[in-house]
Amino acid sequence: MKLTCTEIKFMSLIWDNEPISSGKLVCAEKFGWKKSTTYTFLKRLQERGVVTNIDATVTALVKREAIQRIESKDVMETSFEGSLPKFVTAFLSDKKLSKKEIDELKELLDNYKE
Repeated sequence: MKLTCTEIKFMSLIWDNEPISSGKLVCAEKFGWKKSTTYTFLKRLQERGVVTNIDATVTALVKREAIQRIESKDVMETSFEGSLPKFVTAFLSDKKLSKKEIDELKELLDNYKE
């Protein structure tokens, strides 16, 4: 399942606050949308099975981590020829890592060894 950038931003509001009332989503000034636009957007996400809206309470049916996996895999495939090392190199090219971050990454990589 792919989400647009706007859908991901909208879903972030839901993920960070769920369960959240649809009224609070409408009042969210983050998007500057009219009430009708917010409800149309919410309905479209509901029809696609991304959220549920029961008794004006909105809950995500798709977890943030699932979308992050899909998005990062898509970027890696399209921009880095499917190469995880190229993806990581580009991501870290202008960043220095702390010892803690390096240790966490080493542990993560060790858990994925064949």
